[in-house]
Amino acid sequence: MKNFDFEEERILSEIIKYDAKRVLIQMPQGLKSESTRLAKTIEKIGVLPIVSADPCYGSCDIIDFNTKRFGIDLVFHFGHSEMIKSNKIPIIYLDVKSKIKIDKVVKASLPFLKKYLKIGLTTTIQHIQTLESAKDLLVYAGKEVHIGKSNKMLHSGQVTGCNYDNVKSIATDVESFLFIGGGFFHALGVAVNTSKPTILANPFNQEIRLLEEQANRLLKQHWTLIQKAKKAKTFGIIVGLKLGQENFNTALRIKKIIEKKGKTSIIMFINEIKPGVLMDFTSIDAYINTACPRISFDAPSKFLRPVLTVNEFKVLSGEYTWEDMIKRGLFQK
Repeated sequence: MKNFDFEEERILSEIIKYDAKRVLIQMPQGLKSESTRLAKTIEKIGVLPIVSADPCYGSCDIIDFNTKRFGIDLVFHFGHSEMIKSNKIPIIYLDVKSKIKIDKVVKASLPFLKKYLKIGLTTTIQHIQTLESAKDLLVYAGKEVHIGKSNKMLHSGQVTGCNYDNVKSIATDVESFLFIGGGFFHALGVAVNTSKPTILANPFNQEIRLLEEQANRLLKQHWTLIQKAKKAKTFGIIVGLKLGQENFNTALRIKKIIEKKGKTSIIMFINEIKPGVLMDFTSIDAYINTACPRISFDAPSKFLRPVLTVNEFKVLSGEYTWEDMIKRGLFQK
């Protein structure tokens, strides 16, 4: 992948620094094709590389279990910025910054931004270094540009799959958002979590997309899920077992709320939350997902029964109104 920087020199220097003999490579789906090449590079210096073949959904999805069992000394986690630390093993986060130029696609987005003066600019970690250049281009075109900054995010303007604090911090100051990157999921998250027109500018294929229609469709889907879940008598409360996704105390609080309403609930530990895993539990009418909210975002129609985020459950229980939840963020942790 010539368009990305995998920081091979840093990888080798970190191995020497930690005197590592066995290292684990963890990558999201879109980068896994590079794992073989990187493994060969590491093996050349006499170190055993091991590749995680499991899906990886974000910086919270860290492998630290079984590392001691297999004598692993170091984990390289690619494609996400640092979010958590492990007490079991050192974890090196590599952002995998994009090398691709964004000038052309930003200029191509201008007709889509024609009726907006105040623009919010945002992206993922791969393109964070391009925001100032994109801002200059937009300002030159006569736009007033805002880049959000919150204490919870490492970089200004950055969004992740479950954190949109940066864009929410400026949502009242802008008329629309321009998202730079190849991630349809993240751009749609901006639209849903800010209720602002959002334009996706993809520098890889030069595609420009206005996501208003998709955002409205997604919100309708999730409103329907909540209505279906109101009829449920038995709830499964999902607790993720991945290092950054475990919210057991939240599950305990939800269980108390459900049972106060005279309904039944059961807490379930799950490592990989997939439709097939839940199919066997035929007595459960609906699920509350306390782990990664993206699971409910990506494929709500693939699950046979409603799988609600924690914020959606708060609408169901009456703690939030639908409008309150939209302001806080449908998929915001």
